[in-house]
Amino acid sequence: MARSGRRYPLVIYTRMMDRWWPATFALALGLFGLAWAVRMYYPEPVYDWQWLTLSSVGGFVLVVTLFLFTLRKSAYVQPNPDHLRLVTPFLRLNISYKRLRRATSATMEGLFPRKGISSWRREIIEPLARKTAVVVELTGYPISQTVLRLFLSPFFFKDKTPHFVFLVDDWMHFSTELETMRTGGGQDVPRKKTDRSILSRLPQK
Repeated sequence: MARSGRRYPLVIYTRMMDRWWPATFALALGLFGLAWAVRMYYPEPVYDWQWLTLSSVGGFVLVVTLFLFTLRKSAYVQPNPDHLRLVTPFLRLNISYKRLRRATSATMEGLFPRKGISSWRREIIEPLARKTAVVVELTGYPISQTVLRLFLSPFFFKDKTPHFVFLVDDWMHFSTELETMRTGGGQDVPRKKTDRSILSRLPQK
């Protein structure tokens, strides 16, 4: 039975989560601090609803922070014997190799020039500009492009043609494993049973 390949975490998701969770964590601490200040300086029961509300919102934001931190490494791409699997926190997609035209490599700054993107996207991509990504060109998307763009980062798409941009740490190993799986090199070849005993080689009477 053929085996699945490695799981390659998607660097874009890790980068975005690393930008969000510290901000939400700071917001949670600020809300808790504000709730404490209200409780200390306004001890009258009439103000109880204020610090309780602030504490509740702070607790919710803290839960969101833990959720974002947990999701840092949860998005990945994985070559399989007959398809390429793309997994994100809100989308699981199997891409058949029949749809795959070719896979090429390019730097992120080559795919997303700084002058052609907005300022907030530029801040995300700047530390990753010199990293190499694998561009998987397709004959067509397995699901609606509108749905894909709704659940995936804009950095998965360099233009409007059917493709995906995968930024992983070990792009060379991913590219090699993808090509091996796509061409059938990842499938186990059944072995013929041979009788190698001495008696089997003796002439039959």
